[in-house]
Amino acid sequence: MRPGTVVFFVLLAVGVALALGWRGAVLDDRRVAAGATIFTGIFVQAVPFLVLGTVVSGAIAAWVTPAMIARALPRSQVASVGAGGLAGALLPGCECASVPVSARLMDRGVPQAAALAFLLSAPAINPVVLVSTAVAFPAEPLMVAARFAASLVTAVVMGGLWARFGDPTLITRRVMHDDEARGWSGFADSMRQDFLQSAAYLSMGALFVAVLHVVVPASVVDSLAGQVLLGIFLMAVLAVVLSVCSEADAFVAASMSQLPLLPRLVFLVVGPVVDLKLIAMQAGAFGARFAARFSAATFVVAIAAATGVGALILGWR
Repeated sequence: MRPGTVVFFVLLAVGVALALGWRGAVLDDRRVAAGATIFTGIFVQAVPFLVLGTVVSGAIAAWVTPAMIARALPRSQVASVGAGGLAGALLPGCECASVPVSARLMDRGVPQAAALAFLLSAPAINPVVLVSTAVAFPAEPLMVAARFAASLVTAVVMGGLWARFGDPTLITRRVMHDDEARGWSGFADSMRQDFLQSAAYLSMGALFVAVLHVVVPASVVDSLAGQVLLGIFLMAVLAVVLSVCSEADAFVAASMSQLPLLPRLVFLVVGPVVDLKLIAMQAGAFGARFAARFSAATFVVAIAAATGVGALILGWR
């Protein structure tokens, strides 16, 4: 956990608290008051799922070894891609946890394509993410099925593309160390670090959405209501930039209720597999050349999968 991230999270929390404390002077404007309410609502709704996810990811870091997961995957590269994608459901956590686990899996002999399918599916189809999506979209139960299907398709397609066309030499940095703390101390350390980091990114995402509601005229947002294609592109880019944790991004997407469902689904599918923090983590774990090429291809595949699956399940809306 980088100190700058913790400092940002603490300063942001203090700033919001002060703003709410001075509401008599600061929040007289209705739009500012609405922005503060949106920020608080997104954060409060998402935190329970964030905590649950970090508890589980901390337990995995402390007591589950990569060898346990590796034994469950077929050794064949082709057969293991689908299994690797489905195995992502076993790692309830955000993308911050999937990168080191995937790197460890490669070091233990798991085929690269399977490990990469696992890398992309783990933050997107695990139970915590799916439950949070259901809670965020109570009136749209099909959003859960659409997110699961589109995310799994993205992971499996990217794994298959890597198995067929990938250059194994692009992955230059994947040596992981097995001397991390285990047991209860490792659980506490991992949970604390994962929560602080994820909460910081959640705060940035919630703050960005709140600012949008304050500074962007409602007419501009309303004009996007019927612009599905434009909304798809904008939400895909927004998912990369915001880098919201996958356990909480559904609440951010649900708050953008003026937009059609399909662009918001694209946001939920693209975010867990391509965002700024994930690209940086992939560059550190696998090499910058790999991260640049793999992320660009994943971005395109994720948009196509979300649009195609979303159109079938949710319709063009």
